[in-house]
Amino acid sequence: MSDFLLQTCWFVPFYGLMGALFTIPWSIGIVRRTGPRPAAYFNLFMTLVGFVHGSIAFTQIWNQAPQQLIFPWLKVAFLELPLAIEISPVNLGALELVTGISLLAQIYALGYMEKDWSLARFYILMGFFEAALGGIAISDSLVLSYMLLEILTFSTYLLVGFWYAQPLVVSAARDAFLTKRVGDILLLMGIVTLSSHGAGFTFSELETWAAESPLPPLGATLLGLSLIAGPTGKCAQFPLNLWLDEAMEAPNPASLMRNSVVVSVGAYVLIKLEPVFTLSPVSSDALIIIGTVTAIGASLVAVAQIDIKRALSHSTSAFLGLVFIAVGLQQIDIALLLLLTHAIAKTLLFTSVGSIILATNNQNITEMGGLWSRMPATSTAFIVGSAGLVALLPLGTFWTMNRWVNGFWDVSSWLVLILLAVNALTALNLTRVFRLVFLGEPQAKTRRAVEAPWPMAVPMVALIVITLLLPLVVHRWQFWLLPTEFTQESGALLGKFALPLIVTSSFVGFIVGATMKLRKLWARPTQFYLRFLQDLLAYDFYIDKVYNFTVVWAVATLSKLTSWFDRYGVDAVVNLAGLATIFSGQSLKYNVSGQGQFYVLTILLGLSLLLVWSVATGHWSVVIDYWSNIIT
Repeated sequence: MSDFLLQTCWFVPFYGLMGALFTIPWSIGIVRRTGPRPAAYFNLFMTLVGFVHGSIAFTQIWNQAPQQLIFPWLKVAFLELPLAIEISPVNLGALELVTGISLLAQIYALGYMEKDWSLARFYILMGFFEAALGGIAISDSLVLSYMLLEILTFSTYLLVGFWYAQPLVVSAARDAFLTKRVGDILLLMGIVTLSSHGAGFTFSELETWAAESPLPPLGATLLGLSLIAGPTGKCAQFPLNLWLDEAMEAPNPASLMRNSVVVSVGAYVLIKLEPVFTLSPVSSDALIIIGTVTAIGASLVAVAQIDIKRALSHSTSAFLGLVFIAVGLQQIDIALLLLLTHAIAKTLLFTSVGSIILATNNQNITEMGGLWSRMPATSTAFIVGSAGLVALLPLGTFWTMNRWVNGFWDVSSWLVLILLAVNALTALNLTRVFRLVFLGEPQAKTRRAVEAPWPMAVPMVALIVITLLLPLVVHRWQFWLLPTEFTQESGALLGKFALPLIVTSSFVGFIVGATMKLRKLWARPTQFYLRFLQDLLAYDFYIDKVYNFTVVWAVATLSKLTSWFDRYGVDAVVNLAGLATIFSGQSLKYNVSGQGQFYVLTILLGLSLLLVWSVATGHWSVVIDYWSNIIT
């Protein structure tokens, strides 16, 4: 039975799709008398079945070699596109992460969206969401992964725009969709280029192809950059990072998945494409530069946010920036560990955030306070999630940092400085949010706050336990992914003390966040430079303004020029041709009189005009020779 479940684990993503299909009668209003809750129960049951199926398969594959399943899909002439599934510990582990977090998010949604009029529609979207995520987790096919990424982009658009009656929600869904499309188009160009240069359509073939690649340096660079563009948009990395902040307009259960596993999918695809990036140092450097800019910039922006969901969403971009750096340095196991530890801790944080929003009907942290005594479970979830997100012994991120900087790789000073900055700023931001939300005197919107209902409390408590037990999984994974050759000492002097410095940076961030003066919404700094700095960070370094004056202006100007040329250039030529046709047709109709004399007159006039033209242009001898040849 276990072997059968292992061989059929490719069917796990279909459970979410089946749950979505079962939800349709309630979603479109065919069934109304029972209310929308049965739709949620169908989805929950199918997700639970998928989680159990994947768990059994995961335990079976743990000590086995990866297996590949090939499904023929399209074969036309010399083009053959199979859909490949890889069954390996990493892929099934990713699948378990997706189905597990989806199951908790759907249970959580029962309490958070209990009174929402379109609960069934939300669950049908979550079913498609889960199916796409699960398919990407086990896919070994570039074509299949790209199709699933497109489904994921469309599902994101629908979930972000779930409350479509609000104008901000509509614009946020549109911006998220269009921003991702920019990266997806470039990713498609890279996949087509790979296939045209002899690469297979599976990720497992890329390493062999890269070792024998005939690509010139310029071609390898352009190929690598195009493949980077897709994950850059999916992971909300600079310069395609603004959509994640706006996507917080979606319901919190969807934000819970988006900030944990959805953005991680882009990084997961990036990890699978890593052999291609080794062909060009420019591609690796681009990954490091993108990751560094996003990690530092997003960490700074998060400190200035007053919306609780946005304050945490920017830290998501920052941690995925670290994943980009790890992939650029070809440290794949570090990237996977970062994805795992971040996904668990960030899911827990967003369950706490959703409980706060539901209890206070508010997202502005400057209008909160005193929730510690009123919401103990929510407070505990926030504390454990925050501790799991920074390098604190003995939680998961500490062991990830320990593996990164303590003896397994040559650590550069610049990498240590980036880790110090991101870790310290994350600790500072989380401490700032905790003080404003949970400590101090209760405010008007927090005086009557109560603890979350049990459908929200159960996932919170479960994630608290998982976060506390995660170090055991990470510790086992470290030995499983241990490289055969590694250096015992770092090459840089700063790297020898990297781990103690990173742990110290956590405490420095906590201390600064606990002692700094926190200004309420109505208290703005009077000094110009402080106000300018606050606005610069709060408005994301004015990147949207920069886009308006550059990309948006260029597109708008080009559109106006194209419209003008189409109206006065293309239309003018077409209209002139039409007028000439009409005029010539109207003129020639008078020559068709049926009288032979008139036809002879027309011929003579034509010959006369030809004669005049030949004399005027000096072609008289040519005409003479032509007629003499005809006569002879």
